[in-house]
Amino acid sequence: MIRAATMEDAPAVCRIYNHYIEHTCVTFEEIPVTVTDMENRIRKVTEKYPWLIYEEKDLVLGYSFANAWKDRTAYRYCAESSVYLSHDATGRGVGRSLYSILLSELAAQGVHSVIGGIAQPNPASVALHEKLGFKKVAHFREVGRKFDQWIDVGYWELTPLIVVKSHDEQI
Repeated sequence: MIRAATMEDAPAVCRIYNHYIEHTCVTFEEIPVTVTDMENRIRKVTEKYPWLIYEEKDLVLGYSFANAWKDRTAYRYCAESSVYLSHDATGRGVGRSLYSILLSELAAQGVHSVIGGIAQPNPASVALHEKLGFKKVAHFREVGRKFDQWIDVGYWELTPLIVVKSHDEQI
């Protein structure tokens, strides 16, 4: 089941996200976030954008959300998207389901362009974005440093926002 996030989801979202902070270069954050931090993030994001939860048998397996790409008003039709899955929920279509609904909701809000930043290498995230129609538009070399290594970041863009349902049906 996919639904809107609530403050009660903050502990589960922290569990998922903190795994990536502590064990991967997927996020450039280095200090685990608290439940209060995550509640504040959810509250701030949902003032304008969707934050979605994928739940199965009362267990949160993943989440996706969007945020402003930049603060200047001319960027108001562009959003940056993110998706995170529990490390044991990958490869099951959870990310695609979350992302498809997120894109539908963003399109309904009038968002024209969606940007996804991906720390490299991350072939699973690249594959997900490209299956949904995102195209690579930029690659920045060695812009982050975590776990004593330099990390590149690529950017993928979906413009105009074309929403994909299951099996590549456009809506």
